[in-house]
Amino acid sequence: MKTCGCLAVALLTCVVSAGAQDAVKPTDAEVKVVVEKAYKALAAKQNADGSFAPKLGGPGITALTVAALIKSGKSADDPVVAKALAYLEKSIKPDGGVYDKSLANYTTCLAIVAFKEANTNGKYDVAIAAAAKFVKSLQGGETDPKDVTFGGTGYDGKGRPDLSNTQFFIEALLAAGVSKEDPAIKKAFTFVNRSQNLPGEFNDQPFAAKATEDDAGGFVYNPTEQTNAKSEKRTAAGGLRSEGGMTYAGLKSFLYAGLSKDDPRVKAAVKWVQRHYTLDENPGMGKSGLFYYYHTLAKAMTALGDDTLVDAKGVAHAWRKELFEKLKTTQAADGTWANTNKAFLENQPELATAFALLAIGYCR
Repeated sequence: MKTCGCLAVALLTCVVSAGAQDAVKPTDAEVKVVVEKAYKALAAKQNADGSFAPKLGGPGITALTVAALIKSGKSADDPVVAKALAYLEKSIKPDGGVYDKSLANYTTCLAIVAFKEANTNGKYDVAIAAAAKFVKSLQGGETDPKDVTFGGTGYDGKGRPDLSNTQFFIEALLAAGVSKEDPAIKKAFTFVNRSQNLPGEFNDQPFAAKATEDDAGGFVYNPTEQTNAKSEKRTAAGGLRSEGGMTYAGLKSFLYAGLSKDDPRVKAAVKWVQRHYTLDENPGMGKSGLFYYYHTLAKAMTALGDDTLVDAKGVAHAWRKELFEKLKTTQAADGTWANTNKAFLENQPELATAFALLAIGYCR
């Protein structure tokens, strides 16, 4: 009887544990249904050369799709993934970059992450190392360290830097095995610090000191916009508006680069997230960049390591489950996703679907 009693307790413990897990994340069966619908849609949209929507940005969307499919459960040997990887391999330039005619930094960073996800038995070691060296060459850093642009990266190494490209740059280099102490990471980190609405030791920019209570702790897309009086991102007080996608991107960068949850910069970002948590829009941007927002939220929350997020009103959110349900209910009948807002080309199903699948990969 004692043995039976112990067995019953053990079984009950397993059931309770499984139930608790189901409460904070979707089940494997639920994920599989959504992923398979998206997979069939993507397979139908894949071009003969293995690419996805190359006219929208060269190999960028293909790289996102590879990472998304692998992250959501497909293997590197899957026919669609393997065909896309072959296209990426052919897109490698002599300088190590993976790009077409533009967006060299952006698309190469995405390719590094894709190759890393597919890198079984060191197949892509050489390509990853060469690509990492290439994107380092595009980083801004020859300017005065006190200049707001110091350490940031843009789309191609020629234009102004922004936090979106810089966060992809950091993620790609770390995926490539570059040390967190590498000068390129440290310089990029300087730019990330200066993109947070948190005045003090790490951000000496005027806009941060003018942040409203609502914007405090969040991140801005481009700190150089503080000098543009016509910028729609400026606040009435002369500061810069914090945005959802950028705040999760900044928080993710902090955590990826090794900051602890007790660091004041991380705490400030989390407080902003708690005040603005939503899946109905990209805070500060409305529906613009919504799927980008979903995927950065998923990456940042995974890095934070908490199953639930308690918002400013004290409501606990099982973010994995909630995000998955949002994406499940917005998936089109053909298996794709698309934003009704045309900004950043998210109305194109190939791009929105790649971001959505990436987000789901982090919900698993």
